[in-house]
Amino acid sequence: MDKKVAIIGAGLGGLSAASRLANKGFEVHVFEKNSYPGGKASEFIKDGFRFDKGPSLLTMPYVIEQLFEECNENFNDYIQLKKIDPICKYFYSDGTIINAYSDLNKFSDEIWFKTKENRESLKKFFNYSRKIYELTADIFLFNSPRNPKTFFNIKAIKTLFQIHKIDSFRTVHKAVRSFFRDKRIVQLFDRYSTYNGSNPFEAPATLNIIPYVEYNPGSFLPVGGIYKITEALFNLAKKKGVQFHFNSIVNEIMLENQSAVGIKINNDELLFDIIISNADVNFTFKKLLKNFKSKESKRYSKLKPSFSGLVFYWAIDGTFNELETHNIIFSDNYKLEFDQLTKEKIIPYDPTIYIYISSKLNPNDAPFGKENWFVMVNAPYNCGQDWTKEISRTRNTVISKINTTLKTDIEKKIIFEEMLTPLDIENQTSSYLGSIYGISSDTRTAAFLRQSNKSKTIKNLYFCGGSAHPGGGIPLVILSGKIVSDLIIKNYTK
Repeated sequence: MDKKVAIIGAGLGGLSAASRLANKGFEVHVFEKNSYPGGKASEFIKDGFRFDKGPSLLTMPYVIEQLFEECNENFNDYIQLKKIDPICKYFYSDGTIINAYSDLNKFSDEIWFKTKENRESLKKFFNYSRKIYELTADIFLFNSPRNPKTFFNIKAIKTLFQIHKIDSFRTVHKAVRSFFRDKRIVQLFDRYSTYNGSNPFEAPATLNIIPYVEYNPGSFLPVGGIYKITEALFNLAKKKGVQFHFNSIVNEIMLENQSAVGIKINNDELLFDIIISNADVNFTFKKLLKNFKSKESKRYSKLKPSFSGLVFYWAIDGTFNELETHNIIFSDNYKLEFDQLTKEKIIPYDPTIYIYISSKLNPNDAPFGKENWFVMVNAPYNCGQDWTKEISRTRNTVISKINTTLKTDIEKKIIFEEMLTPLDIENQTSSYLGSIYGISSDTRTAAFLRQSNKSKTIKNLYFCGGSAHPGGGIPLVILSGKIVSDLIIKNYTK
């Protein structure tokens, strides 16, 4: 195979595509503007504390295992996984604490004991969630729904005859509320829509697929943290012969007769047969295809971005036995929280707080007797807010809520603090307006509006990563690389 491939960005989607293509004999070059791989799935280390900067949970581990299997490598030689249990610990302002155990029988007992919610409700909900997965996974996750060939098989045809069962006409919230009576449990399962930056009061109930993939086969954290996934994919790609070019800012995708023919880096023009953008789709259209306008780019630029996030990385002096690896402190009014996020475009005055402490599972991530806290709240995408004011207000609120919930004075225990803001996300990862997940998924047609993995208007141009199909999150981003590589292998190895 003498075809040369340029991949813009060394995120997990780009690494996934790079390894698969190199394994099939393509000459693959990855150009990354930062000095490290991973994109949002990066890390930083300071004073003996290690922090994952972005993703903090691995579901669907079989997606990564399949990548290594396709490349004739043993997954276990690269990554060791630890199963998380409980998956998350939930704190409510009325004092209720719910442990979300990975064993559904144990979880249903916990819910009944804490809320008197019927045990059977949880089982019925997960049967419903499993059904959505079984009907949609092949079409919407493992293949492109915009490719007609995706539907030319018996399983797809069966799905079309049961299309009502994917529940796309109700919202996440309405569907969840139909299974549970207790508002605390409704809030718990509404939260899953935020995994891809969605509003549970607007997003289609099809997103209730997410709880099923978190519990089957479970949730995991690699030994050494999420960044070990990045390292594993990076090492796999290098072993397959992928050539990496770090500190390389791509200025433009070169076009000739509506075909992608190369890239420009500073004054250098590098020719390639195939271009894959692992950068944000809007960034690609607006910044890298400077003089090219099409219906494809215009359509995408009009779609609403998903929300962003504000993260505080705290080195904590001490340990909190009442916390687990993953923890949620809920807001009192979930509807108001999402109205403020999506309509007022502000960080909510009473935000739900997520606390991820990887040192609970990986003790080497913090010095003995100390913990590494990743503290995150959802934030709107960047549209000119006074972020200095927003961050200061939110930090005070977060500290006050944590102090009330844990009966502590957390600020006295913070050894040092680093932050990641929507502006940082935009600048460091080229995410359009700081949106973490690309476009919003708050419409029933969102799966069809997300950018296709193959450009419709530019020959030899492909897209992978969280802003392209099938969406954000570690397994889906890795699947985007698989879909792209499958398309290219089919098109160029005839």
